[in-house]
Parts: sequence; C-alpha cells; structure tokens
Amino acid sequence: MEYIIATVHMADEIHNVLQTTIKTIYPKYYPKEVTDFFCRHHSKEHILDGITSGNMGVLEDNGIIVGTGCYSDNHITGVYVLPGYQKRGYGSYIMDCLEKEISKKYDRCILDASLSAVCLYEQRGYQTVGHGVYELENGVRLVYEVMEKELK
Repeated sequence: MEYIIATVHMADEIHNVLQTTIKTIYPKYYPKEVTDFFCRHHSKEHILDGITSGNMGVLEDNGIIVGTGCYSDNHITGVYVLPGYQKRGYGSYIMDCLEKEISKKYDRCILDASLSAVCLYEQRGYQTVGHGVYELENGVRLVYEVMEKELK
C-alpha cells in the first residue's frame, strides 16, 4: 500500500473511485438528489483541478488505485475508498497522509463530514463544530457536519 501524489494520467481511475463509492455508499444515507449532486460535483474537471493543485493523492494497493484524498489549505476536501476495500484501514491511512501534510503549515484541520464518515472522523479525534446546509432540487437539503481537529 502506497499513498502518492495524483497525476493527470490517473484522472479516469480517480473518477471511477469517486463515482463508484458515491453510487454504492451514499444511497444508504441520502436521497437520490444528494447522491446525484455528489456525482456531478466530482466531475473529471473537478478531479483535474485537484490534481493540478498538487494536493490530491491516491492510495495504491498492488498497483490498483483503491482510494483518493484531497485537501486545500487546512481543509480536507475529500476522502474516498472503493467499497470493496473499505474496513481495511485505507481511509485512515489516507487521513494520516493528509493530516501530516496539513500539519506542516497549520495547527488544526477542518472537514465537512458526510453521514457515512462521521464515526470514522470522531474516532480520529474530530469534533463537530457546526453544521452546513446546501439546498438541492425538489426541496431536498444536504445537511452535513463541520468537524475540526487540533493537529499539534
């Protein structure tokens, strides 16, 4: 298992990780409008922006990209692991790598937590400091937790 900086030639595989994970996991927690929103949000263009920033990485296991993570400043903007590879510590490993990078410049880390990941983040020492609401179509609201952790 190795976490490396993402490159442009990995964009299709990263897109697959994001779309597969969202379409498999999110319907268990959210209505269709929320799942569709996240699928649209994590477009190839969005992925290329993350790669270009230099802040997106991938987790490889035996040459297969099984997960991805990204951050901006002290904000973790996404951690995704293919469903077949979850519950093996891969998400935690990606979080370790992201927190290590963020800690080089910041004393604390912030993230917006999906319902499916709140427990993982709490186990890692994150605390809810607020809630966000995003209005979607058909009167559906995406409600999420804003979480924070001291790094130093």
